[in-house]
Amino acid sequence: MLNRRHSPALDQPKSSPHLESSDLALHAYVFLIITALSWGGNAIAGKLAVGHISPMILTSVRWGMAFSILLLFALPQVRRDITVIRANLALLVGYGMFGFTFFNILLYSALEHTTAINVAIEQAGMPMLIFLANFILFRIRVSPAQIIGFGLTMLGVAITASSGSLARLIGLELNRGDALMLVAVVFYGGYTVALRYKPVLHWQSMITVMAGAAFLTSLPFAAFEIGRGTAVLPDTTGWLVAAFTAVFPSLLAQVMFIKGNEIIGSNRAGIFINLVPIFGTVLSVLILRETLHLYHVIALVLVLGGIWLSERGRR
Repeated sequence: MLNRRHSPALDQPKSSPHLESSDLALHAYVFLIITALSWGGNAIAGKLAVGHISPMILTSVRWGMAFSILLLFALPQVRRDITVIRANLALLVGYGMFGFTFFNILLYSALEHTTAINVAIEQAGMPMLIFLANFILFRIRVSPAQIIGFGLTMLGVAITASSGSLARLIGLELNRGDALMLVAVVFYGGYTVALRYKPVLHWQSMITVMAGAAFLTSLPFAAFEIGRGTAVLPDTTGWLVAAFTAVFPSLLAQVMFIKGNEIIGSNRAGIFINLVPIFGTVLSVLILRETLHLYHVIALVLVLGGIWLSERGRR
């Protein structure tokens, strides 16, 4: 997070508050779209990881790699912010544990027991959870337009997840994987709402401490998986999947999501999560050579339209 200092000596034309606000919102939209794209790729990576690296091992390797990368350039900033970090260490560790470790362990574990269709639908429940938590805890009201916009995005996600088949959507059954994913949604929704309490801290320091916390808190789970005899150590594909998740969903997406929340708030930022299954579908077409159907296009229009309506109807 950059510190901005006002200098009265600078004789520059003043921009209108409306233009300045619109420019910041545009930055937030770009950040959140990049986040959704990276997380869409994470879902595909998690599915590709099955049989090549187990969920707990993948989570530890992922955050171990991400933490190591961050230390290469962020360590000087961490040292400068060490006083603020110590004062807020418990909160930062909590962010890393709930938002990074628990969510990813549950997501990767869910993909071993359920389909990507189920996971996509359940992951799209995050915005409603965020809306509800903000209303209950902070009395942040939701406008009718935002509710309608959320409904449109949910409809688009449902069309994508069910491959355009209402019967297939209705016929989904809750199994162990679905239950794990629902718990993951609760963890990440809670993490998103809790970001309103994040300290005034440079983004490099914040993401580094959180990544380090995620790595350390994931180690007991990896040890448990090894001790239980269910661990799958990474082969070549496993290492490639871990490297991808370390750079894009772990580093790039998390920083973009934090900054997007900072600019437009968790209610408005949360609706962009519904782009994740849409991007997941597009990436499946490009990477896995799956066929793009008309319902994919319809779903994309509904999701983008819902986000637009939600933005137009914000208070």
